Amino acid sequence: MKRFLLLLLLIASLLMACGGQTNNTEPAVTDDTAVSDTAVLTHIRLPMGYIPDPQYAPYYVAVDKGYYAAEGLEVDFDYSFETDGMALVGANELPFAIVSGEQVILARAQELPVVYVLEWFQRYPITVVSKAAANIETPADLRGRNVGLPGFFGASYVGYVGLLSANGLSEGDVNASDIGFTQVESLLTDKVEAVVGYANNEPVQLTARDEAIHVIYVADYIDMVANGIVTNETTIANNPELVQGFVRATLRGLADTLADPQTAYEISKKFVDGLDDSRMNVLEASLPMWQADMLGETDPASWEQTEQVLLGMGLLDAPIAALDAAYTNEFILQAQP
Repeated sequence: MKRFLLLLLLIASLLMACGGQTNNTEPAVTDDTAVSDTAVLTHIRLPMGYIPDPQYAPYYVAVDKGYYAAEGLEVDFDYSFETDGMALVGANELPFAIVSGEQVILARAQELPVVYVLEWFQRYPITVVSKAAANIETPADLRGRNVGLPGFFGASYVGYVGLLSANGLSEGDVNASDIGFTQVESLLTDKVEAVVGYANNEPVQLTARDEAIHVIYVADYIDMVANGIVTNETTIANNPELVQGFVRATLRGLADTLADPQTAYEISKKFVDGLDDSRMNVLEASLPMWQADMLGETDPASWEQTEQVLLGMGLLDAPIAALDAAYTNEFILQAQP
């Protein structure tokens, strides 16, 4: 709880620091072959929320194949903290960021006018991972067990609590501890019986070490809003063409990655220093979480469930005003062929 409050304070402080400034969408010249050599593109700095990684293949593909350039955009990847991106977008300092859905609700509660416009991860990516020998096969098996979390904050914590609440468990039913980002080592050394992590990270690492594991996927029990693209009300009102172009290009990169993961992985090597063939499993584990009948679409019911989890955790004092203003499928629908 305290760490969540610190994150919200960080958002507020960054908002004050950025107050009154305008979108960072200055023109930039590019030699991308998809456009004229003399074309002037709008520069977009995109906060990613994590380090360079194959899971960002759809964005790398969209750059490499000129999809952003075809929309008049030049995208620069900024691997900074999620809360930094949220604050900058909320202050209209930047037009877009990659964030998780629960952060959008928390930001709206702080009166940041952010709007979620593309759901990249259709399945909430948080998991609970244990050694097969521990016999933790269902959420009910977590009762009384020692579970390690990277911290009591962020998507991992929200997903963990959402999993418990969806299965009639409370936080007091499980012996949870803060182990930092040491999930793999803590599980292998039996410091804890299970760990909370991402479906395309810790399970992949443990399997690569030939450890027999069992994985409980939060998305199998509760539908919550996961990672996607956020913008703000001002950008939507004043420059909807910018939002539409960014969404359309991103969806093209996502569709290409799903259709041809191997090529997408090879493209990723241009953007992730030192990336070799050993991490294709990260991309393979990510693909099922992105698939949907309509790529990028977000479900109102998942927003309601996410808000209910946050209320139950005490991270919201009351439902936010106009939850449906926190997201829109308008640009996804307009991007359909």
